[in-house]
Amino acid sequence: MNIAELRADFPALQQEVHDRPLIYLDNAATTHKPKVVLDALDKFYREDNSNVHRGVHTLSQRATDSYEGARAKIAQFLGAEANEIVFVRGATEGINLVANAFLRPQLHKGDEVLITAMEHHANIVPWQLACEATGAKLRVAPMSQAGELLLDELETLLTPRTKLLALTHVSNALGTVNPIAQITEMAHARGIPVLVDGAQAVQHLSVNVCELGVDFYALSGHKLYGPTGIGVLWGRSAHLEGMAPWQGGGDMIRSVTFEKTEFAPPPLRFEAGTPNIAGAIGLGAAVEYLAGIGLDAIVAHERELLTAATDAVAAIEGVRLIGTADAKASVLSFVIEGVHPHDIGTVLDRYGVAVRTGHHCAQPVMAFYGVPATVRASFGLYNYRAEIVPLCKALREAQELFA
Repeated sequence: MNIAELRADFPALQQEVHDRPLIYLDNAATTHKPKVVLDALDKFYREDNSNVHRGVHTLSQRATDSYEGARAKIAQFLGAEANEIVFVRGATEGINLVANAFLRPQLHKGDEVLITAMEHHANIVPWQLACEATGAKLRVAPMSQAGELLLDELETLLTPRTKLLALTHVSNALGTVNPIAQITEMAHARGIPVLVDGAQAVQHLSVNVCELGVDFYALSGHKLYGPTGIGVLWGRSAHLEGMAPWQGGGDMIRSVTFEKTEFAPPPLRFEAGTPNIAGAIGLGAAVEYLAGIGLDAIVAHERELLTAATDAVAAIEGVRLIGTADAKASVLSFVIEGVHPHDIGTVLDRYGVAVRTGHHCAQPVMAFYGVPATVRASFGLYNYRAEIVPLCKALREAQELFA
């Protein structure tokens, strides 16, 4: 994999910040976009801009073909069928769709929803809301200090009262890669469906939803080198066909009278109103781009980066790594004794190094480790090993300034 050639595909990486070359290590928050994605967005708005599914004129036909073509590309990327791909605004909306259209109608007082201790807020709050509305209880599977799920304890929490298990594939705050297939097998042995938050996984791992065996899989396009405001919920056909719409409007219906509405089959049933057409087309271009590089090559490159960065940062006196699981993907979280993460982030920015500081929408994780926030450096396919040197140099300067 030629990183120099790949970096040339990303216009945003060619800029300077504070008169220094940009070193972008905030990929867990969002990734930059390759030219093929930008070109796809530009072509749609310049040449094909029209609404989908509703017109017989040429532009509408072209827009519809591109939109549904993107659905087919994403299905292939995930090892799924096109009619199982629901376009949403992002992983958050996908999770909320399942919480409201699948789980809530069957949730009653005394039932339980199981999540884990390492979840992003997006995989906590929707289930809290569903439980509060129905009298069900939210249970939490614990993790170790290394940031690994305690699978024996998780298994004991899977009971006849459990109506859904929802967990992350890759922790956004720790980088832990969870053994989804193994956990799903545990849940399915008890008849419990599984939803996976894949927002941090699909850009770092080769994901085949059928091989994982899960029931629902949610992802966000902007973390997958695609546009913002677009995401995917994959669901098993049997589940999607049995779910009532979460939102009503145009393009998700077969027929409407004042007395009754007949809904379209999935996935259109869950795509009320004018969709993010350009976003879907851009996401289709992004997954095609990644497939052309090869996920195996990306995984190997990012593993090397993470190992090198972990060793280099851990060697700095006063550093405490947060999340040291054996299986990790592209996230390095840490704190430095005596220096607030926000101050570290400010110093790094002066060096042109972009990292994320804060609780990463994972406040229960921060509470578990007894810290208010961490510094998070996260890597993508376009990062160089050489970028670790200025990262560590800036970290040492932050220590000198504030410690």
